[in-house]
Amino acid sequence: MTDASTILDGLNPAQRQAVTAAPGPVLVLAGPGSGKTRVLTRRVAYLIGVHGVDPHHILAVTFTNKAAREMRDRLEKLLGPGEAAALTVGTFHSICARFLRRDSIHLGRERDFAIYDTDDQLRVMKRVLRDLNLDEKKHAPRAIHAAISRAKNELIDPDAYSRHAHSYFEEVVARCFARYQELLRGANALDFDDLLVETVRLFEEHPAVLERYQERYGFLLADEYQDTNRAQYVLLKQLASRHHNIFVVGDEDQSVYAFRGADIRNILSFERDYPEAQVILLEQNYRSTQAILDVAQAVINRSAQRRRDKRLWTRNGEGVLVQVIEGYDQDEEAQLVAGEIARLIAGGAYQPGDIAIMYRTNAQSRAIEEALIARQAPYIIVGGTRFYERKEIKDALAYLRLALNPFDDISLSRVLNWPARGIGQRTQEDLERRAGAAAVPLYVMLHTLAANAEAAADQTTSPAPARTGEMPSRARNALLGFLTLIDESLDRRQTLSLGALMDWLFERVGFREALRREYGDEEGDDRWNNVMELRNVAEQYADLPLASQLSTFLEEVALVSDIDTLQEERNAVTCITLHQAKGLEFPVVFLVGLEEGLLPHARSADDRDALDEERRLFYVGATRAKERLYLLHAFRRATYGRTEIATPSRFLHDIPPDLLQRAPKRGYAAAQMVTGRAAALRNPRRNQAAPVSPHSAAPDGPRAISFFAGQKVHHAQFGEGIVVSSKLVEGDEEVTVAFVGKGVKRLLASFANLQHVGE
Repeated sequence: MTDASTILDGLNPAQRQAVTAAPGPVLVLAGPGSGKTRVLTRRVAYLIGVHGVDPHHILAVTFTNKAAREMRDRLEKLLGPGEAAALTVGTFHSICARFLRRDSIHLGRERDFAIYDTDDQLRVMKRVLRDLNLDEKKHAPRAIHAAISRAKNELIDPDAYSRHAHSYFEEVVARCFARYQELLRGANALDFDDLLVETVRLFEEHPAVLERYQERYGFLLADEYQDTNRAQYVLLKQLASRHHNIFVVGDEDQSVYAFRGADIRNILSFERDYPEAQVILLEQNYRSTQAILDVAQAVINRSAQRRRDKRLWTRNGEGVLVQVIEGYDQDEEAQLVAGEIARLIAGGAYQPGDIAIMYRTNAQSRAIEEALIARQAPYIIVGGTRFYERKEIKDALAYLRLALNPFDDISLSRVLNWPARGIGQRTQEDLERRAGAAAVPLYVMLHTLAANAEAAADQTTSPAPARTGEMPSRARNALLGFLTLIDESLDRRQTLSLGALMDWLFERVGFREALRREYGDEEGDDRWNNVMELRNVAEQYADLPLASQLSTFLEEVALVSDIDTLQEERNAVTCITLHQAKGLEFPVVFLVGLEEGLLPHARSADDRDALDEERRLFYVGATRAKERLYLLHAFRRATYGRTEIATPSRFLHDIPPDLLQRAPKRGYAAAQMVTGRAAALRNPRRNQAAPVSPHSAAPDGPRAISFFAGQKVHHAQFGEGIVVSSKLVEGDEEVTVAFVGKGVKRLLASFANLQHVGE
């Protein structure tokens, strides 16, 4: 038994109340930075060390592998590796995959199912459209799959969806839904949503199986409860329905994943589901300064949705005021961010890895990336091409997946002719057509071809002339050569460790040579190094039983997220969307694009619930900051090919002025202030006044055109360039210049101090 004082050491009163709460349903409403991971881990330690609960009977679920690893690491330090190893800790999806590996036989499914990632799911959906003779241009595969995913999150099956389909789009989705599930079933594959749905179905249809898990897991803990969807909610309720020992941590103010099916009502209704529940608020923040918390609180307090009032406070001190900065357009906004980052780093107080730039949409990263490159600042963009989405990695994983499950049509189609083995597109289409007509997986059809070829070879008489529809012998032989490779992989998998299997497979396929042929020596070797990094990952599974190494490896790789692959040790500025930033923290945070239509997003304009979620998204972003928070917006922004005047976000107006420091307007933004933007908007004719010198200080009046296309100019920062165009904008001259090595810039003549360069 662990000493209680050790477990409770360092906890504040509210945290201590949560950790020591009596068994039964407990809801912990944990504000950002309030130490919820500490509470979860100490709660587990308290159950084991003080209440004497066997760790074998504890299940803790999280939303990311990163959070699961952090929880397990902390528990090992608290309890020792032996006790921690007996716990079940993981994401919803990984835990459901584990349950199904053990019990999917009750659903008539094989245990060695494949888990299809996002790319695989899209490939299946494209095949669905081909099978149903639907045009991809008219029926977007991603949109149809998204609708299917939403239905699964709500535990709606194809039959139920079809019965309630009203619009033409829903009728198309219903047809695709049914075929999509048929193809998954035929390939012995599950997508991410199926992991949850099938586990719920397993428990519903087989009460004895559910009872076994209820007996095993008498104590449940769930992190980020506000992000649960219908399937996850039902799953937890099924498991908790016997003992009611469910301890959930969440914050309705941080529910931002409605687009993934998250339902904020789950956390709001916890007390209705469990009337005897204890509710505990964690309001002390250990991350941010009070100045940052006050700004975040001012915005979230304007929420129209039902929520429990929390008042975040900290002992970190008041800190510096939150800065609001306006740029002329998205390019100057990005330049202002990059300039401030350079200043902070030059001051010695911060490193690039201490800083994050957050935005509502991925498209906003373009200008930011260019500005950071111009400043030669190291950066990473979370959500770019992930390691596990690189082509060479996907190809390597496809071969490994076939070694586990040869019925995986998506993996088989992917590498059927990679490396090239004489199987053309027509041959592949012929194989798929034959398999479709026979309603069998591609692997079965390959064996059918092999059996037919063997039967023909056994005939002692002269072979009959080729029948109409027979596959040419050259194509058939190429396919049978590939079949031999698959069958060899299946045999080797039984006797080789994961690492040895990969070594044999890559050698057998000629992986490195194929990469060098396709991409050249230099890039080919770079891609081969990526494959070797995958090989390095395999070493982490060397201590597992031989029979489970490959399946566990493929399962965990399929469930890796962007945040899990974020290299925390890399000293670079992090560029990330607000949705992806959840759970992270940085000393310095820049929130860019605080404008109507961006944050809040245009899609929330007529939907109160959606607008509240945008408000929560701001709250999440702001509370990632520990010491400094910058809020940026642009006067003009280019959207859909048009540049329009932007309206500052309503969230900025929700913040009391005394909580903000508005930075002096510089560059473009300063010009807008000096020339009287509002007056110019009210009276466009003002732009037609008399001209002034293009090199004078910012005038309190309009200008005339002084630069022309093709003219050579010099700028103090960007060097020499050539004028592309020039026009009057709000009483000043906007000059577009192409600078050597710096790209195209738009400058206001009155502040850019452009110098004519003689011929």
